Amino acid sequence: MKTPRLIWTIGLFLGALVTPFVQAAPPQARVAKASESAPSFAFEPLDQWKAAVLAGDKAGLTNFYSISPAASAKTPQGDTQDPAEEPAFWSSLQPQGLDRLDVKVLEVKTPQPGMMSLVLRFEAGVKTSDGEKTGIISAAQIWVQKLGEWKIVRTQRGDLGAKPVRRLPEPAKPNTALYADPAEGPIEIAAALAAATKDHKRVLLVFGGNWCYDCHVLDTTFHSKEFAPLVNANFHVVHVNIGNYDVNLDLAKKYEIPLEKGVPSLAVLDPEGTLLVSMKKGEFESTVRIGPEDVLEFLNKWKPNHAS
Repeated sequence: MKTPRLIWTIGLFLGALVTPFVQAAPPQARVAKASESAPSFAFEPLDQWKAAVLAGDKAGLTNFYSISPAASAKTPQGDTQDPAEEPAFWSSLQPQGLDRLDVKVLEVKTPQPGMMSLVLRFEAGVKTSDGEKTGIISAAQIWVQKLGEWKIVRTQRGDLGAKPVRRLPEPAKPNTALYADPAEGPIEIAAALAAATKDHKRVLLVFGGNWCYDCHVLDTTFHSKEFAPLVNANFHVVHVNIGNYDVNLDLAKKYEIPLEKGVPSLAVLDPEGTLLVSMKKGEFESTVRIGPEDVLEFLNKWKPNHAS
């Protein structure tokens, strides 16, 4: 992805907008810590919101959006302070044939207790005269808690579009902890280099962020049965979090990653930390445009003991 679409800086919406709502988060809103497998994520208000969308329940959806202060939204048509905007959009899908809505949570942030920021990818199944078609809606939501109830105070979304065809495997449940805190980047690189000096593997840096669906697709490819043996035998993989293109810029510069070309973007280091290659042209930034053969070629070319 070339730009962090549907991402905003949480700090812009703190202060007067959020303070009246903030309370301690209930147990169902807690996010599991990162582990070797994708952490589970459960947030009951999002499940209830989804049910209202599937039912085309405009009145029910309206109850999820803050009235005072009014929920704001950024849509392809522009910014609005009308809290009725999003309930109208989402409730309009069911009359158009919506009968399935799969929610993929890409990123979860809890800036403070009683506040949750989500980056989401919706896969909508819509019945047509030609059968069911799958569309995609990219979105983000900020939820806050007021008097024991969760309300949406800010949203950003795209319109319903056709699902692009990919030849790489897609995650059934994206790993919301794929990219650790940006501050962990240098520490993880140092640890990977230390391990590489012992087992003679190479270090594969993957610059990106949890909000980036293409980053999740590439990681799913690395973990697939076709690629995992090759990756595990030859590389220590480090995911370098670039935030909203505003952190770890020094690492991107050091390893010659032009972030303006998009992410995911890869660099390979030898055990001494010498840069062997970096992607200069955004070669992998769109997993719609690449296939298994492209990933395989890159990994085979830059695995250890290959003539450079």
